[in-house]
Amino acid sequence: MKDLLTTDFRNAPYWWDAAPLTDSAGDALAPSYDAIIVGSGYTGLRAALTLARAGRSVAVFDKERPGYGASRRNAGFLGRTLKKPYIDLKAAKGAAYAGAVYRDLMMAYDSTLAFIEEEGIDCHAVRCGRLIAATSAAHYAGLERELAGMQADLGLPYAMLPRARLREEMATDLYEGGAVIPDLGSLHPGLYHRGLMERALAAGVAIFGNCEVTAVEPAGSQDRGERFRVTTAAGQTHARDVVVATNGYTPQSLPWHARRVIPFVGYMAATEPLPPALLATLLPHRRTVIDSNLDIDFFRPAPDSPRLLFGGATANGLQDSAAIANLLHGRLRRALPDLADVKLSHVWTGQCAGTFDMMPHIGCHDGVWYGMGYNFAGVPMGSFFGLKIAQKILGVPAAATAFESAAFPTLPLYRGNPWFLPLAMRWFAWQDARLARSRPTPVNPTS
Repeated sequence: MKDLLTTDFRNAPYWWDAAPLTDSAGDALAPSYDAIIVGSGYTGLRAALTLARAGRSVAVFDKERPGYGASRRNAGFLGRTLKKPYIDLKAAKGAAYAGAVYRDLMMAYDSTLAFIEEEGIDCHAVRCGRLIAATSAAHYAGLERELAGMQADLGLPYAMLPRARLREEMATDLYEGGAVIPDLGSLHPGLYHRGLMERALAAGVAIFGNCEVTAVEPAGSQDRGERFRVTTAAGQTHARDVVVATNGYTPQSLPWHARRVIPFVGYMAATEPLPPALLATLLPHRRTVIDSNLDIDFFRPAPDSPRLLFGGATANGLQDSAAIANLLHGRLRRALPDLADVKLSHVWTGQCAGTFDMMPHIGCHDGVWYGMGYNFAGVPMGSFFGLKIAQKILGVPAAATAFESAAFPTLPLYRGNPWFLPLAMRWFAWQDARLARSRPTPVNPTS
């Protein structure tokens, strides 16, 4: 195992090298705020920044140091796709609803990049394009059918690459071709989060790290517009509006929300620095890469050093860093045999959140706002939902989004402890294998 790890190996996110976590104690806890936000990730900070710039007093609370969660652990992919395929959504809910959802996805993607540019946040945000690598001929056909349908209805660009041409994009023979979506992007998630946090603090937001919220309750008296009493590790305070923005870290103390998200652990690693010529051979166009499985493997070049970052084996149940490194290194060798002898400099985990309908959700329950359940789309959707929640609170007419129209489902007896995840991951693997054995069907974008 030691042969897999560099001498300076860190069991911590690669992103923390450039954006290390810092403590944030806020000021003294005030008796009340206009808005209290639980969670200091993209959703919470974007909402806080928008509200503060509109003149509201805002406090953000996090159980850990700000940025400890998924916002400084994720892969930094920027896209406009869901776990739920467009053609399936269209078949189930109709073209109007599917179109509205995907237009909001495009708005989330474009507005996040526009916000980063307007704010001058230096986080290596680029439109690098994405390769979706097909794990079987049937996956390839399904991928083409999905993308053709999206192009016909929404005008979204793509290009199919047969197996014989795949090395134009990635130095691998593992996959049965793939598709390039040329205008998707990536960023450095740690630097993006740090930029958000700096701007929120400059706007007057009080950020309380290492300060868990243990209860959100209706206030006994609402004479001053203080609708909620919020109990924190630093004491009690009050707020007119409360936002839950905890996603994969939603605590049991918020039972309604915890029942509706499925937290799962993702795994990621960074290689040691590679010869730039080798990295250019592996990913000639520096695109992000995911495979077509339900439980994806993914790859990308680091934006600030000649390394490859990659992940997979989601919800595998591993906790030991050495075991995780061994599993991920095996995935790396299988896809990119040129890196069979490369060492890993970082290995880390992070909690994401799925939902029972595979859709992100935004809304208000019992007066408490929420945005969560991003299903691997947390960078653009988390940022977008934070903005939309703040606009809702401020009464902005343009705050509506297609994602608030659906009920937020749960299951009977589920309390936020996803005991069924190992079974679900086996089911995903079975579905992928079943599709791989199936006979490819012709592309019909109008179906």
